[in-house]
Amino acid sequence: MTDDSHVDSRSPRDTHSRRRVLQVAAGAATATAGLAGCLSQTDTAKIPLAETGLEQTIPDGVAQFRRSLERWGYYPEATVPDEVEREWRLDQLNTGSHSAAKASAVPLPDGGVVFPGDTGYLVALDADGTERWRAGTDTDGRGIHGTPAVADGRAYIGAYDGILYAVDLESGDVDWQTKLGGSIGSSPLYHDGRIVMAVEYPDPEGSTFVVDAETGETIWEDPEHRPTDHPHSTPAADPETGRLVCGSNDGILYGWSYPDPEFAWSFETGSGDDNDGDIKGPIATYDGGAYFGSWDHNVYRVALEDGSEDWSFQTGNLVMSGPALDPVLDTVFIGSHDGNLYALDAQSGERHWSFETGRPITGCPTVCDERVLVGSKDGSVYALEKRTGELVWEVDNDGVVTSTPRVIDGGIYYAERAPNPPEDGEDASDEGVDDDGGGYKLVAAE
Repeated sequence: MTDDSHVDSRSPRDTHSRRRVLQVAAGAATATAGLAGCLSQTDTAKIPLAETGLEQTIPDGVAQFRRSLERWGYYPEATVPDEVEREWRLDQLNTGSHSAAKASAVPLPDGGVVFPGDTGYLVALDADGTERWRAGTDTDGRGIHGTPAVADGRAYIGAYDGILYAVDLESGDVDWQTKLGGSIGSSPLYHDGRIVMAVEYPDPEGSTFVVDAETGETIWEDPEHRPTDHPHSTPAADPETGRLVCGSNDGILYGWSYPDPEFAWSFETGSGDDNDGDIKGPIATYDGGAYFGSWDHNVYRVALEDGSEDWSFQTGNLVMSGPALDPVLDTVFIGSHDGNLYALDAQSGERHWSFETGRPITGCPTVCDERVLVGSKDGSVYALEKRTGELVWEVDNDGVVTSTPRVIDGGIYYAERAPNPPEDGEDASDEGVDDDGGGYKLVAAE
């Protein structure tokens, strides 16, 4: 672990000229974004307060990816400071050339965090960065891409060896492990002693499982409606409508009843210039809809009741990022490979604003009390005013930032991947990939 205090904190007027805040007038329910950065406006109007009264479902004693069963990524009690400095860095967490979004930190019940990585280790750390333990998985070069669920004194995590692990939080010992398929890139969903897990097979094919959290035994699998072509997407549940949803690389969003799963419907995306609409990012459910991005360049809202399309919003490139929902603004925040973070009206899909970074955004944004956090492949983590998209600060890193930033007890945790990894389709040998990807903690500057 090393200490590195290089942080770039600046006001919006001081930032690089390539980054702009865009404010766009209302359009049709099916909106087209055009190329990123084509409009510029610095005196932006604020997103109006909506105060919908909608609430997310947060199981007691559970910490997991995007926080709630609905996967909102919404933390209204969390404050993002005006300035930050780096407190510590954990080396050798994410290395290698695989381009999927990296896993994120999850808080432990007694303080500290667990941090998974491409190296195949799940590492438990105190808040000051001191390592408690590390649990290894039987991986072959791709390690852990999902974010663990912490409950029942365990951390539940899947890895690219196709195994779902239950790791004791005190010792780091593996309590049980269950082989579910060829590989797991998704994050587990924990609810009422059960774990929902999307799993990949080498055929390519896939499946969705419900596993008993105490024993690791499989409770349910749907053999007749199996997501194909590697389901890397992370599932979400919606207790209000009684739905479970998960996407797949086959470009299809699958819907089941919940909590007793029976297949209900499927929704097929369109196709982009170079792909068939893969759904690789996490799904979020909100106010009767499922929100997600597709490699056909669109962000979608699909009705949970019957799987019909409510609206789509076209970005300038494929969408691998996952959505964050804010019920006070009735707004969905999501990134795109066009380098923009978009703030969209949750009901119509109309754009409130977009903020342009230097490279693709593949990780999920995190919505806090007044601000939104997001990482970019340009190597920076950004804090933005969520009602206007104005830049508060940015932190530069050596490698790309594709993990989801997480605010825990006043600290901001995130991970980078090793510097200069190749883009999709590029050969790692041509990039001179460094073997030093790490995890970070930021704190308020004094």
